[in-house]
Amino acid sequence: METPVPQLITILSASIAPVIVISGVGLLLLSMTNRYSRVIDRARELTRDLEGAGETPRRNLIVEELRILYRRARILRLAIILSSVSILFVGVTVFSLFAGQVLGVRADTVSVPCFAFCLIALIGSLYFFIRDVGISLTALELEIAHYVKQN
Repeated sequence: METPVPQLITILSASIAPVIVISGVGLLLLSMTNRYSRVIDRARELTRDLEGAGETPRRNLIVEELRILYRRARILRLAIILSSVSILFVGVTVFSLFAGQVLGVRADTVSVPCFAFCLIALIGSLYFFIRDVGISLTALELEIAHYVKQN
């Protein structure tokens, strides 16, 4: 069974918007994974510093920073998972559109909810990403509080 060229053009046109979402979410995912890697690396550095800190005020500061970093890592992990789920739903959306066109059946019962779930997962991912950005400032404030007086 051969699909005519005009029908293929329709299939590709219907798939363009979801595929653009994959590109955008992919860039967000890259940024999130870079932040996640940096949080993990920083936690490892602080853990090494903690072992040599003894029972000093610096030790308490390191412990608090590690708590913040662990919280950030969990939040970033959730943002990464939601971004990945978003891409998964886009893939299912494109597949259902393609299958619907090729098989000549209505695909909107699958593609519309999948695209909606994609957007919901993306919104959730961005929410947690924004939370991480806010929390990262808390860790910085702990680190520099001794050197900079807050107004």
